[in-house]
Amino acid sequence: MDVLKKLFEQRFHMPAEHVQQLQGDLGGSGRRILRLSGGNQKAIGILYGVYEENLAFIAFSRHFRRHGLTVPEIYAEDLENGAYLEEDLGDTTLFEFLTRNRLGETIAQSVVDAYLKVVTELPRFQVEAGRDLDYSVCYPRGSFDRQSITWDLNYFKYYFLRLAAIPFNEQALEDDFGQLTDFLLEAPGQYFLYRDFQSRNILLPGSRPYFVDYQGGRKGALQYDIASLLFDAKADLPPELRQRLLSAYLDALGGHIRLDRKAFLCHYYAFVYVRIMQALGAYGFRGFYERKPHFLQSVPYALKNLHWLLGNVELPIALPSLLGAFQSMLTSEKLKGLNPEAKKESQNLVVRIFSFSFHRELPRDESGNGGGFVFDARSLPNPGREERFKQLTGKDVPVAEYLNQQESVHQFLANVASMVEATIANYHQRGFKNLMVSFGCTGGQHRSVYLAEQLAKRLSGRKDLDILVRHVELEKMGR
Repeated sequence: MDVLKKLFEQRFHMPAEHVQQLQGDLGGSGRRILRLSGGNQKAIGILYGVYEENLAFIAFSRHFRRHGLTVPEIYAEDLENGAYLEEDLGDTTLFEFLTRNRLGETIAQSVVDAYLKVVTELPRFQVEAGRDLDYSVCYPRGSFDRQSITWDLNYFKYYFLRLAAIPFNEQALEDDFGQLTDFLLEAPGQYFLYRDFQSRNILLPGSRPYFVDYQGGRKGALQYDIASLLFDAKADLPPELRQRLLSAYLDALGGHIRLDRKAFLCHYYAFVYVRIMQALGAYGFRGFYERKPHFLQSVPYALKNLHWLLGNVELPIALPSLLGAFQSMLTSEKLKGLNPEAKKESQNLVVRIFSFSFHRELPRDESGNGGGFVFDARSLPNPGREERFKQLTGKDVPVAEYLNQQESVHQFLANVASMVEATIANYHQRGFKNLMVSFGCTGGQHRSVYLAEQLAKRLSGRKDLDILVRHVELEKMGR
């Protein structure tokens, strides 16, 4: 602590009269974080014994500030003694702001606005500042390469799957890890990868977000950081908000590079999975291995994200052993015990509602139930044939109003709802847990989307159901 007081006095020419230890990062990274103040001056002091990480953070901070990015100013450093001073940006993180301004799934508009600012700022780190960054200071690797991915996957395997007693076939899982790694490395990886881009590492001292904890940054793919933010476990963002923020991010990214949205989204959810596995490995290491139970509080939220992914996302590669391990995690009594609400939620029937194009293959059922209803909407009036609707989707009001005026659409939807509701009643009686309903049309953009949304609205008020909606073709378009 004396070294920080010395740095404070050298910088501000007055002694640090007050020193307060902050709890934010204790137990996670091993850093000691303190607030020092004297007169009308204040600063955050860091004590950490890993020279390379300190060097990376300081070098990155100065580089980002040269690019006009909102990161803390570095006031002074003594790297030989593992100490540096940085600008004090207050105590309000994006996560805390979110927590204070939400009621369940309802999140205040001020929080949504803050997230929108964050996602539109991210490409400036990844692309603008990443172009001339000195990657030689990165630690422990200069890029998110095969070795980095292997470390993360093994972290998950040994510190989460093993310690949570989740059964798996070692060789089959390794084969899936190899397949996943090859696929991840197909994505362009010449950008800055922040590595821990999540809501606790974003501070809100005023109207603009400030960014910290990028010392693990390296060269990598664009998808990783936005996946980290949107699937940040405890933040527990609703799927609709995640999709809105992803679209806003892609719009902003398109202002910096020539963006192929379809190619980006092809790899996106694979990066979501690997980020969740990295986080679960950390929770397992800190919680199961080091016996710090508060780290395990995030596990139910990560499992909730996995539950959504398994029900709504189909990867372009086959990973049967890994997906099987995920399914086993969702039914694990040991992991359910971490969340008292899990048993209540597990009594609900999960209804997965898809829209798709008949020009593509039918959506696959990942629940193990073997499939469900597939309704063909091509007999209904097609808004896509009218110029005014071509750029819109079945979620847009003009298209919905057009279809709502068609008697044949009402009859179709009434017949579908009657069949689905009868099946739901039967499934409840028989103890089934999954039902899949798919609507197909020519392009998967108008009629099928509208019908999926309408059925979801009809069923959404029921407390005995969990409704998951996925628009396969719209996802490919980033909408």
